[in-house]
Amino acid sequence: MPEAKVTLTVNGVQHTIDIEARLTLAGALRDELGLTGTKIGCDRGECGACTVLADGRRINACTALAVMQDGRELTTVEGLAAEDGTLHPVQEAFVRHDAFQCGYCTPGQLMSAVACIAEGHTGDDDEIREWMSGNLCRCAAYPQIVAAVRDAARRTGETAARDA
Repeated sequence: MPEAKVTLTVNGVQHTIDIEARLTLAGALRDELGLTGTKIGCDRGECGACTVLADGRRINACTALAVMQDGRELTTVEGLAAEDGTLHPVQEAFVRHDAFQCGYCTPGQLMSAVACIAEGHTGDDDEIREWMSGNLCRCAAYPQIVAAVRDAARRTGETAARDA
């Protein structure tokens, strides 16, 4: 299989790796870089468990080829908390609102929630549900997830900044 040299900046750390050209970003993150927080649920881009941020925009890592991410700034769930272990405001809100059950979808939900807030899609619960709809939760923790996103947006001032 043809190999490619790819440089990925993940959570602020630059990695140059030789990979098969057909390797997905999820595969590269998990198997090549050991970042197993990105989950592979459906492997078809339908469930959102593999959601990561590429240059600040959410993508499904299970359908994105790693070679297509060469040179991009990537953020995974491992990159949300501060180096000292302080949780990201979205992580804190998920804990506060018990917005996870089995936890499998949680990394993708967190990444999508961070993007949803940054994109300014937190005007009301319906808007949050719409913009989080690409992330499925088999345990049906949706009310808690919406509450957590609303809370995190309020605490970080994103809704106020967008409405100003």
